[in-house]
Amino acid sequence: MPVFSGQRGDKKIVNGREDKRDNDLFFVCGLIEYIARKTLNHRDAVVNAIGKDGLTHIYELADVYHCENIDKITKRFIMEYSIPSGDFDNIAYCQYHIPSHWDIGKVYKRLILDICGKQGTDIIHTLMEVYQSFISREIENLNSSAYFENPAYLYESFVNGEMILE
Repeated sequence: MPVFSGQRGDKKIVNGREDKRDNDLFFVCGLIEYIARKTLNHRDAVVNAIGKDGLTHIYELADVYHCENIDKITKRFIMEYSIPSGDFDNIAYCQYHIPSHWDIGKVYKRLILDICGKQGTDIIHTLMEVYQSFISREIENLNSSAYFENPAYLYESFVNGEMILE
């Protein structure tokens, strides 16, 4: 029997682990970032190429896909969803420490969960909305501070439709 060991917001933490569906979302967001870096695309281009059905499929099977080599599944999804090569290389222009695809995935996961929790929206719909909004361009600009901002600030900026002044 799992041991309850704490609570984060309204999410129960069992045996030091977060909810499985939250972890699946983290994987999907990290994968989107990884694919975007490999194909030199903005993140919304990857999300749009995969589409709602594809994102739902990946999210539903995230616990299986995360066991695979990320390069292998990235190559598969690039081919399967016909994700074209782009020319957006935010890594090459980054002047500071480059966060990993998992670091960026965590930023998106937190924002998506905040929106879903506060607005009662669907995970995949919200994921697509976030990646297609202005805030995605802010987060992918690794020379800005957006990717390491407080999650509450990112949420309020998203709701406001622009980065708010602190």
